[in-house]
Amino acid sequence: MKKVLIIKQGALGDIVMTTPLLKPIRNHHADDELWILTTPLYADIFSRWPGIHVKGLPRAGIYNYLQTVFWIRKTRFDRIYDLQSSDRTALLCLLSNARERIGNHPRYPYNIHPVDRFRGQYHIFRRMQIIIASAGITCSDGKPSLPVNPDEQERVVSWLNRHGLLDKSFAVLHAGASPRHPEKRWPFYKQIGKLLEDRGIRPVWAGARDDAALNVALAEAAGINATSIFTLPELAELGRHARFAITNDSGPMHVLSCSNIPVYALFGPTNWRRNHAIGQAHNVISLQPDDIEGKAITDPAISRLENIPVQRVVDRLEQDGML
Repeated sequence: MKKVLIIKQGALGDIVMTTPLLKPIRNHHADDELWILTTPLYADIFSRWPGIHVKGLPRAGIYNYLQTVFWIRKTRFDRIYDLQSSDRTALLCLLSNARERIGNHPRYPYNIHPVDRFRGQYHIFRRMQIIIASAGITCSDGKPSLPVNPDEQERVVSWLNRHGLLDKSFAVLHAGASPRHPEKRWPFYKQIGKLLEDRGIRPVWAGARDDAALNVALAEAAGINATSIFTLPELAELGRHARFAITNDSGPMHVLSCSNIPVYALFGPTNWRRNHAIGQAHNVISLQPDDIEGKAITDPAISRLENIPVQRVVDRLEQDGML
């Protein structure tokens, strides 16, 4: 029996996009001891897959890094799938003593890897599929997943019942984005929230601590403030009861892609072809030449989200029969 390690320590979207790979990797190593190394914040997500041991270790600081190196060397892994493939995790592979090191880049320390160099020329999830394919594993099912347990399902249903939403149409909206990337925030959520409520669809404003003040203001205009109410798997479960979702390019965009509903994601300065939620490319709303009078969309001064008008979103929702 071999000992096998998957490394995934990225942001929330990266974590969610990794979930379709877990089952094929686990099946390939059915007779092996399979581990995943992540951060404590996301350890619970990966713990929901049977047959996979989870190690959640902090990333920040030299002490934590050395502790991670010590744990990897002590566990004596035979094979490592470095699905992060950052300089930091490449060094972990180098110091691991693992015989087989699978990663994104066609260079040392990886001795199993895709033949081409990745420069962002296609979607990140597609690249992860190619990485594991280089190790002989096929991932044909691209559906992300955040499993929930019965207690979590009941908690979501109870919340919906308390707010009168069990038998009513509602949409999940995430108006925020990473505090480091305010340019990813579409500025017209208040307007779209009012319009949805006027059309009989209750906006539910999702988000975490960084979105709290924004969501309070939005819920005063229309809808219900659900900031920090749900865990990530519970947010995916909430989405399963919703009619659709509207988000920015954010972590909740990826979480709600697990809900099997349309997720209309607004993209301006970021590359939607590389970063859209899995299975939701056809629901992306991005800048079009008509929005900016034929100017170059690639111009940073033009590619701002404020150039996507509310009517563009309304037209798309009507076209898809959502309104």
